Amino acid sequence: MKLKNFIGGDFLEPTLGNYIENMNPATGKVISLLPNSTHEDVQLAVEAATIAKKSWATTSGEDRFKILNKIADLIESKLDELALAETTDTGKPIKFSKAVDIPRAASNFRFFATAAMQFASESHAMGDYAINYTLRQPIGVVGCISPWNLPLYLFTWKIAPALAAGNCVIAKPSELSPTTAYLLGEICNEAGLPKGVLNILHGDGLHTGSAIVAHPDIKAISFTGGTNTGKKIAEVAAPMFKKISLELGGKNPCLIFADCEYEKTISEVSRLAFSNQGQICLCGSRILIEQSIYEKFKTDLIHKVQQLNIGDPLLEATQIGSLISKAHQQKVMNYIQLAKEEGGVILCGGKIPITNSQTQNNAFIEPTIIENLGPQCRTNQEEIFGPVITIQSFNTDEEAITLANDSNYGLAASVWTNNHNRAMQLTTKLNTGIVWINCWLLRDLRTPFGGMKDSGVGREGGEEAMRFFTEAKNI
Repeated sequence: MKLKNFIGGDFLEPTLGNYIENMNPATGKVISLLPNSTHEDVQLAVEAATIAKKSWATTSGEDRFKILNKIADLIESKLDELALAETTDTGKPIKFSKAVDIPRAASNFRFFATAAMQFASESHAMGDYAINYTLRQPIGVVGCISPWNLPLYLFTWKIAPALAAGNCVIAKPSELSPTTAYLLGEICNEAGLPKGVLNILHGDGLHTGSAIVAHPDIKAISFTGGTNTGKKIAEVAAPMFKKISLELGGKNPCLIFADCEYEKTISEVSRLAFSNQGQICLCGSRILIEQSIYEKFKTDLIHKVQQLNIGDPLLEATQIGSLISKAHQQKVMNYIQLAKEEGGVILCGGKIPITNSQTQNNAFIEPTIIENLGPQCRTNQEEIFGPVITIQSFNTDEEAITLANDSNYGLAASVWTNNHNRAMQLTTKLNTGIVWINCWLLRDLRTPFGGMKDSGVGREGGEEAMRFFTEAKNI
């Protein structure tokens, strides 16, 4: 299969004819070729968007709603096709793609379709002599760059609010998971999205992503990905005075107290640690356990994790699939080796499993639990982004807070306790953008999403996203 760029409503070959291979990480086999787009392709996309931006900006909210809602309908109707593409690209279990990735992509379009009709701005009466109001107008042409871990889910999380706010979009999916973005172009044509309103360019960060960020006519950049890449984007975009939204990495703490609802907590910690093979920025990777239940919780968690079914991502029974690539597998295995060198003890996992895949040139890793590591070691400080967690004990609430906040990251935390007063006090002291109490990954699309410190700049979701993709004018 040879993918093409989606520019001005048409599917085009890359201008310079450069292609890169797309691998299925569960089998190690090439499944498609995709364009490695360059500045020339970005220029074509910007020209198409520039032609379309005036009419789309003046399209009524109701008409935008109808088109975006139709896209949501079509995504839902193509659930099986899109889920299969997602799993083939990423190696994640098909059950996860069907239950999480594709339904959420449809929900993103449905939610922001409604926002197109309901987005409002402020008005202030100045006594009886004047009215002061804020007009929020679309920026024009914006860039959206999304990661490989939740491909269509996070691709649409950026595109949908940008379109709902009246912008035209130059979007780049990850080169490691491009297929559902390619299929989205077909869906947009079927839904009647005007040509040039959404343009999808494939390629790597060096050639395609950097050209999008540097283009002078792309006035805002929304990026989700690694912290180091986010820094590079900021270095280019900030001197050009572009609006930037950066949703970056995490090293999320999970605080478990002795008065937690024990069986539920064991089950949920296993889920929050190893969903999508730990390749979700919101996964908990530092598990902090009150000393009085530490040994029992450790034993029960190990037992729970060892029951997880690793195997062919296309089987409904599979719970742990492949990592995204052989290169990422090697990175994660290097961290496991580092943990050993730092004095860590591997309690379970830590190896590449033997699977029933068609080839052993795959990217699986067993879910791994490590103890006996201090808070300052690299394994507890650096984002691994794989099926690896560390466990540490604490004696007091203050010690738990100190351990939780001992990180350059500040994306999310979860607290597991039946003490309501404790939970409420902890939420004010945790230096993270999101805190879950006795739950995980429970999201309301109306709420702000984002992190503190090295976890990013700005917030996504709800009105935060609509405000980001508009310019405020006071009248």
